Amino acid sequence: MPGVLAAGEYAYHGDQYTYAGELDEEQARQASVMCRATTLAIHMQTDMLDTLSRHSAPLGPVKSWVVRGPRTTVCVVAHVFCFLDNETGPLNEVLELMQRALANESDDLIY
Repeated sequence: MPGVLAAGEYAYHGDQYTYAGELDEEQARQASVMCRATTLAIHMQTDMLDTLSRHSAPLGPVKSWVVRGPRTTVCVVAHVFCFLDNETGPLNEVLELMQRALANESDDLIY
C-alpha cells in the first residue's frame, strides 16, 4: 500500500519477529521490542482504568494502538505492526485493512 514504510509481526514473549520494508535488522528488532513493551503497557493501563471506572463500560481488551510522530506513524493491531509515512500513508485505510485481516487473532498476550 502506498505510504507503508515497513510492516511485520512480533511475539508477545521473547525476541521473535518478522518484517518487510524499509527497516534493517536492528531497526526491526527495536520495533519489535517497542511494540511488545507498548502493547503490554497499554493492556496494563486499560486494566487499571477498567478497575477504577466501575460505573462505565469496560475499555478492554485492547485490539490496537497508534502513535503518530512528526514524520512517521506506528499502527499495531494484535501482534502486527506497520510504519507509515505521514505524508503519503493512508492511516484510516491501513487500520481498516489490518483490523479486518486480524479480526480473529487472540487477545491473549500469552500464546
